[in-house]
Amino acid sequence: MSDQAPVRAREWSPAAGLVALAWLLAVAAAVLCAALWWTGSDPAGGLLAAVMALGAGFAALFGTRARPRLRADPDGLTVGGLFRSRHHPWPFVVDVRVLRTRRLGRESSLLEVDTVGADGTERLIVFGRLDLAADPEDVAPQLRALRP
Repeated sequence: MSDQAPVRAREWSPAAGLVALAWLLAVAAAVLCAALWWTGSDPAGGLLAAVMALGAGFAALFGTRARPRLRADPDGLTVGGLFRSRHHPWPFVVDVRVLRTRRLGRESSLLEVDTVGADGTERLIVFGRLDLAADPEDVAPQLRALRP
């Protein structure tokens, strides 16, 4: 019998509460836009509310459709997107690394995944804390551990 525990798949997605908040913001901005349009009192404010409703709606839709945003298993990585998910087998994953940046006195991290397609096209996929609902510095070692 083997002493190794079976390797389990891991998934990371945007936080459900954050996605729900984006949906609420989109609805509130749409209601504000409709109210301003109906009364005709503030056309510029109505336009701003419409832009905010569209932006928050798109962010909420993406957060809902792209679940899980990143899935890792012994076969490879699967990246969720707005219209479809794309699977990258481990032999086509070139590198997994963390990029640390410092802006405005605050340090942040991004998870970078380099992949190569079967046709030789290269792709850099970048995930932030909001994409994963986890610190990229914690996700990278887990991905490396799953990689054969």
